[in-house]
Amino acid sequence: MLQHLTIPRGPLNLAADLHLPDNADNADSGAPLRAVVLSTPGSSVKEQIGANYASRLAARGIAALVLDPAHQGQSEGEPRDLEDPYRRGEDISYAIDALSTTPGIDPQRIGVLGICAGGGYAVHTARTDHRITAVGTVVPVDIGASFRSFQPDGPAAALDALADARTEEARSGETTRVNWLPDTLEDATAAGLTDIDTTQAITYYRTERGGSEHSTNRRLLRSDSHLLGYDAFHLADQLMTQPLQVILAGRIGNTGSYDTGMRLWKLAPNPVDLMVIDGAGHYEMYDEPEYVDAAVERLVSFYANNL
Repeated sequence: MLQHLTIPRGPLNLAADLHLPDNADNADSGAPLRAVVLSTPGSSVKEQIGANYASRLAARGIAALVLDPAHQGQSEGEPRDLEDPYRRGEDISYAIDALSTTPGIDPQRIGVLGICAGGGYAVHTARTDHRITAVGTVVPVDIGASFRSFQPDGPAAALDALADARTEEARSGETTRVNWLPDTLEDATAAGLTDIDTTQAITYYRTERGGSEHSTNRRLLRSDSHLLGYDAFHLADQLMTQPLQVILAGRIGNTGSYDTGMRLWKLAPNPVDLMVIDGAGHYEMYDEPEYVDAAVERLVSFYANNL
């Protein structure tokens, strides 16, 4: 079952989908459900990767809520296409507010599942929102570390350039948006981006396979200053005491998720389960049934034991 929700988030509303087990139509029947809030990759919307995992969790008896981040998808918020990692974490907490008051959901058994950049957001939120009782991650990425590593002249020089760009935006009254990915494989080839991870990202996000009319593939340029200063795992070794699961793709590519996941595993105070899916690439963990099903089976066991 799928319920479309509107979640109050201060002065704006978030658009969310709550995936429920088919036998959950009567809140008075049986025990309250475990629930998981999904924190999805940067640029993605609720109908994409989050839905692939949420629907499978619901089919196995776990309620799963996936939402569009503020300023993106069908959620409210201006300016559009803002990717603010701190606001992404707040989105998770507002989603927990909503789940905690939803009939049929056990407010004492709410976890998170973070995928790609959403893995970093989930960890960062769980450090200080201890209503989260278990943390699952799939190919987790610390988007701050990733953005810092991409800067040819270093992150400080990138911040100088972003400061100049924002001043120019203030003067002109116009905002600048940049691509998350090349829009087509042809654009990627023209830019010299022919590695397998970029190719698989484009064939997921920018084709009928995984594309969504609500995903713009654009990021507000001013987002990048937030991202460059972000540390998804700051104080996680002291504050994120919840049980942790890390699921990684066995084929190591250029997303950094394998090394990031291993770093998180070693850093966490309460690591419970580590799974490496042989043969899978980062983006194949988004929708390839062989790999997603294997990950979900392991996640269901983790949440059953820890929620």
